[in-house]
Amino acid sequence: MKKLILGLAVASTVFMKAQTQIIAHRGYWQTQPPTTENSLKSLENAQHLKIYGSEFDVRMTKDGVLVVNHDEHHAKMEISETNFKDLEKVKLSNGENFPTLKNYLKQGKKDKTLKLIVEIKPDKTKEKEDELTAKTIKMIKDMKLGSQCEFISFSLNICKEIKKLEPAFKVQYLRGELSPQQIKDEGLDGIDYHYSVFQKNPTWIADAKALGLITNAWTVNDVAVSDELKKQGIGFITTNIPDQLK
Repeated sequence: MKKLILGLAVASTVFMKAQTQIIAHRGYWQTQPPTTENSLKSLENAQHLKIYGSEFDVRMTKDGVLVVNHDEHHAKMEISETNFKDLEKVKLSNGENFPTLKNYLKQGKKDKTLKLIVEIKPDKTKEKEDELTAKTIKMIKDMKLGSQCEFISFSLNICKEIKKLEPAFKVQYLRGELSPQQIKDEGLDGIDYHYSVFQKNPTWIADAKALGLITNAWTVNDVAVSDELKKQGIGFITTNIPDQLK
């Protein structure tokens, strides 16, 4: 009987951990030799890992070009206030060209098994956010990548705008101040919160799952934190060390 109980416990732990999927944060860029986050090479590296997905950030230039970059600035230029022809003059630290969303999606399309986790960054006004969101959704649909993409944002407006434009698209909120029930009431699909939010609200993973919501934690770069989240049954973990946590 003891062996049976031990066997069931081990099987339960293995099954529980197997349920947690790994997402590379801004691609897999902490490699040897290292590359840089949000680069095409970091996405290619993530494709070789055979994990669930790779996250990246979308912004819009002054002249309406969609680009992939986390920070508001590229070099010392504010992206939303600079035309693309000026931004592209400065290459990424790994020598790549400053990536447009179109080129990034072309690379993503080469491996249909890797989900593309599209973070649409907040903009200065609702009008700008709506324009950025509409253009992003249109490009993804035009490239027939809708089934490969999932969406996240710190802007509740952007999250709701995505659902308005494409109700079937999966959308998760990032900021962390809304409870699972509030997310459900907003019509979104899940919570993608910093792991510290789950530490402060230890029932939220279970609460979200009971509501049928997706659960994700960012940015988990500690194996002990990852193991604790897995024990709680988290659905996804976003990390800078996908090779170690997968």
